[in-house]
Amino acid sequence: MRPTPVYTTTPLASDAATDAGLRSYMLGVYKEMGIALGISGVVAAVLGRDLSALRRGGDAILPDALYAALYTPPLSWLVMFAPLIAVLFISFRIHAMAPATARLALYGFATLMGVSLASIFAIYTGFSIAQAFFATAAGMAGLALYGYTTQRNLSGWGSFLMMGVIALIVASIANIFIGAPALSFAVSALAVLIFSALMAYDTQRVKTDYLALRGSVPDTVLSTMGTAGALSMYLNFVNVFISLLNLFGNRE
Repeated sequence: MRPTPVYTTTPLASDAATDAGLRSYMLGVYKEMGIALGISGVVAAVLGRDLSALRRGGDAILPDALYAALYTPPLSWLVMFAPLIAVLFISFRIHAMAPATARLALYGFATLMGVSLASIFAIYTGFSIAQAFFATAAGMAGLALYGYTTQRNLSGWGSFLMMGVIALIVASIANIFIGAPALSFAVSALAVLIFSALMAYDTQRVKTDYLALRGSVPDTVLSTMGTAGALSMYLNFVNVFISLLNLFGNRE
């Protein structure tokens, strides 16, 4: 699901050129992640506002039948699982995509995730959502900065963290049918820890991949790799945000 670092011995032009190129590259990755988060937020807020209004007997912006179709079985199951299926497909295919196609796939996935996240606006208070968002943003920014600046090699975290992600997915799917509050709490708590660590790991991995491959592969390849990195960071952010809401959010 995540690109594997490939190291080369290609010399870099100069430290100054390397630093400038790296900063520009990383800013581009964060920009793509930010755009994807913005798309998800707007879609979720618009649809969530309508869901909340309909629950109170108010009027929705979009047709009521649309929400009845999307958020009641059987399509509600598709809305729930479609992002997981989509991200698996994109993760395996993204490195073969042109840069523009990769970005389109990222933003399309963000739109799909926004549809899936809309229900949180009908479940949690606006204050809880804002609180979880800003807490996630602050934490993710700090961890990204750590991953970017640390001299410690974080590559050893990869296998352990990915095993943790797989375990979380399995436990989350199982709990849909079990409905155990204790398991839900444990999954959310572990998700905060695992995806927070992944933010630092992914940041260093994206940086390392750029430094290893700069000058030895076409810029289009680097651009697509950057979009893959943005997708990983986007997923880390969204999963921490949802987990914090599950742990501390006040319900409507």
